[in-house]
Amino acid sequence: MKRQLTLFAITLVTAGAMACTNFIVGKKASKDGSVICSYSADSYGMFQGLVHRPAARHPKGEMMKIYDWDTNKYHGEIAQAEETYNVIGNINEWQVTIGETTFGGREEMVDTTGILDYGSLIYVTLQRAKTAREAIDIMTSLVEQYGYNSEGETFTICDPDEAWIMEMMGTASDRRQEKGRTVWVALRIPDDMICGHANQSRITRFDMKDKSGNVRFSKNVVSYARKMGWFAGKDEEFSFNAAYAAPDFSGRRICDARVWSFFNRYADDMQRYIPWAEGRDKNAEPLPLWVKPNCLLSVADVEAAMRDHFEGTPFAIDGEAQQAGDIGGGIWEMPYRPTPLYFEVDGKKYFNERPVSTQQAGFVYVSQMRSWLPREIGGCFWFANDDGNMAPFTPVYCCATQSPKPYNTPGADDLNFSMDNAFWVQNWVSNMVYPRYSMMFPTLMAVRDSLDQSYFRLQKEVEDKALTLEGDKRVDFLTSYTAEKADQMLDRWRKLAFRLIVKFNDMTSKPEDANGTFLRTPNGLGATVTRPGYPQRYAKEIIRQTGKRYEVE
Repeated sequence: MKRQLTLFAITLVTAGAMACTNFIVGKKASKDGSVICSYSADSYGMFQGLVHRPAARHPKGEMMKIYDWDTNKYHGEIAQAEETYNVIGNINEWQVTIGETTFGGREEMVDTTGILDYGSLIYVTLQRAKTAREAIDIMTSLVEQYGYNSEGETFTICDPDEAWIMEMMGTASDRRQEKGRTVWVALRIPDDMICGHANQSRITRFDMKDKSGNVRFSKNVVSYARKMGWFAGKDEEFSFNAAYAAPDFSGRRICDARVWSFFNRYADDMQRYIPWAEGRDKNAEPLPLWVKPNCLLSVADVEAAMRDHFEGTPFAIDGEAQQAGDIGGGIWEMPYRPTPLYFEVDGKKYFNERPVSTQQAGFVYVSQMRSWLPREIGGCFWFANDDGNMAPFTPVYCCATQSPKPYNTPGADDLNFSMDNAFWVQNWVSNMVYPRYSMMFPTLMAVRDSLDQSYFRLQKEVEDKALTLEGDKRVDFLTSYTAEKADQMLDRWRKLAFRLIVKFNDMTSKPEDANGTFLRTPNGLGATVTRPGYPQRYAKEIIRQTGKRYEVE
């Protein structure tokens, strides 16, 4: 999703503009041998749910209407495939998963005549591809035939055996002088590595003479840059992002810093790349495209990375930052900052840190793809319909033939709240917690983690049961389980909302026993509340700013 291209543009960000994060784990870098990838679909006010496209057969010659994923604008029609596969979220029945982040790049490359936007391209491809390689073939052939009308995009494309990163840009609307409607590069991520991208083009040089099949690129990827005057060296010196989307301060500090934070969690020697992530040193050593982790990663590890706010790093914005004098998180140390990313004071421009976990997330997922299981069971899509830090990840099996009602609620949309809708109930809870984070978040986290752990504990039992079933019975069982956990989560989250308003009413805290039962007086009234007041460092800052105004004589 979209990253604004300039400092000025970021200050004028609109409701449709988005910025996302993807992390990728090769099968030899994971604890259980699965390929794992994640995606935070970040937006500003955009209502999100869980996409479902049922498997189907279509008559020859049928056409498919394309509506822009961001704006719902009609773009045109493409030929429908004769057979399409079941898609739930960003995974299909073959366990193929596709995510994205928008890096923008050179504005003059956007082909406004194209039919396919990045979101439509993802979901059309998921309906047609059985493997990651096939997905790359389909995506690149579709945009060559019908045109690609989005800005520069980085795609995560995975299946149970392989993880790929692909970057793509249009070649503008004048096709009379250029063969090929896009430029693109796709690289297979080594199985023992982890990778990430976050709205900055990440592919630099690549082996154009590769014979392994793990490096793929459009025939015009260098020639187009030469024609436009953006590259003049030898082919082997060509860098995709240097030619088409060179990282500036924003691309490094606002975008690559998120990837650095992921690498820093699970790989050694990441301190050396802090100058790159800081974005100020033009000669800083660039962040590598992928690194080898110092431990094998689980789904839970990737979920934790999607909840990151730079804790314990020079970019921290939590309570640690406030101890250093940063009051941006407010009285109760919120590890979030208001949008837009950039702001102005006395004629000077400043920025907010942009962590992985962000309040404007529409949904977050961690996709688990396992080659040793039947495909209906192997693809488990862990889904959170809000900021990943503020919600549990419920299991959604790739064979599910229905989107659970909490994620696909009749009548709910970006302007209509529903108590039956996960997006709205979870956002309701989150927006209660954000401004009183240090006071209220521990209660939310306890419920979140309890649900997450219950899903992990049940996973083997559920999948062993599914292995005893065949055909439609297996699919029905996993579809029902997917719906059951979504319903359970929503019910628990509604109860959490009620508890939060009771426990923390009027900026106080009601006492409770070890079992979470609110305490009462011998006469049956609620026990005396705790009034936390200001944290000491915040109180000191108030006095520093106001002097003797509030001093008691």
